[in-house]
Amino acid sequence: MDFVIVGLQAWYYELGSNCKNIALELSKQHRVLYINMPLDRRTIFQKKDDPRIAKHLDLVRRRHTEVVQLGPNLWNYSPTTVLESINWLPSNFLFRFFNKINNRRLAADIRKAVDILGFKDYILFNDNDIFRSFYLKELLQPKLYIYYSRDNLLAVPYWKKHGTAFEPPHIAKADVGVANSIYLAGYLRQYNPKSYYIGQGCSLAVFNPNASYPLPDDLQGIPHPIIGYVGAIVNIRIDIRIILEIARTRPDWHIVMVGPEDDFFAGSTLHTLPNVHFLGRKDLATLPAYIAHCDVCINPQLINEMTIGNYPLKIDEYLAMGKPVVATRTVTMKLFEAHTYLADTPEEYVPLIEKAITENNATLQAERIRFANEHTWENVLKEFYRVISNHHAYE
Repeated sequence: MDFVIVGLQAWYYELGSNCKNIALELSKQHRVLYINMPLDRRTIFQKKDDPRIAKHLDLVRRRHTEVVQLGPNLWNYSPTTVLESINWLPSNFLFRFFNKINNRRLAADIRKAVDILGFKDYILFNDNDIFRSFYLKELLQPKLYIYYSRDNLLAVPYWKKHGTAFEPPHIAKADVGVANSIYLAGYLRQYNPKSYYIGQGCSLAVFNPNASYPLPDDLQGIPHPIIGYVGAIVNIRIDIRIILEIARTRPDWHIVMVGPEDDFFAGSTLHTLPNVHFLGRKDLATLPAYIAHCDVCINPQLINEMTIGNYPLKIDEYLAMGKPVVATRTVTMKLFEAHTYLADTPEEYVPLIEKAITENNATLQAERIRFANEHTWENVLKEFYRVISNHHAYE
């Protein structure tokens, strides 16, 4: 099979993403063309000094159609068309008019790359791009059009402004909808019954529970038990009430927060508590050492539109290190229920942490590690292949 992938992240951004991981896994068996995000006028104006944007802009100025081979079956293309920046338009009618123009420009550009590679009856995979890809099914007429949901974008004001009018019909016209969480699969199914949960892959190679991890310098002198959190410390995702409840109820426990803070947490009363420690941002390679020296790991998630459908990758990272985990109960956390302790309120965290410490043993640790390592991109793709092979549009 041949795949063309469009979405929200250009390949040249170093950050990993589900879409890039899916492209890499697909390319083990099939030919894959990964389309970078086209530039729009606002991005050019605001980020023209970014070397990655400058390189893309040079291709635009020279109108140079360059298909770059990244691997034996994987190619990358930077569109040379420029899209209009239209999200500011107050009217859905005007937005629709100019969005169709943007889609036509992008579709014409994609055809150039597709023709260079000789792709014919290809599958078009859209990574959550509501607007720029809205008309690509009609304009490109792929063999199969797949809409992939990995985030509740409508919780973000930028996407919500026009997305509430555009995402439901976009989902509805897809041949297949797929999602990385049970919640998002249910959301897709509201508009398209041919929608499926395919799971979430994790890159867990760095999280080796059998390795020996020296105690990091900034953990020196912090007594056990250590209750650890690793990840972004931001008000939109973390419920500060849970941290306060643990710290004040059990002053003999020490809560270690590893990750960058937003202004809300940086100015919070947590910094006045002697048993709460903020250690700042760390490189990925050093995170297993911090997890290894925690007695219990937590995910004190705040439930809102942004977080309710998320797949929490940090849970797999904690479990891959064999650690007991206490987390806020969500729809997605049902997947982890047999291997974690789930709290419905901030007050439930302390007794669940006590239980997690008391019950921890080698057998449970081995089960956690085994379970986490089932969440591979290979297994995600197996489910993905099952979905598309069973779909009549690909027969």
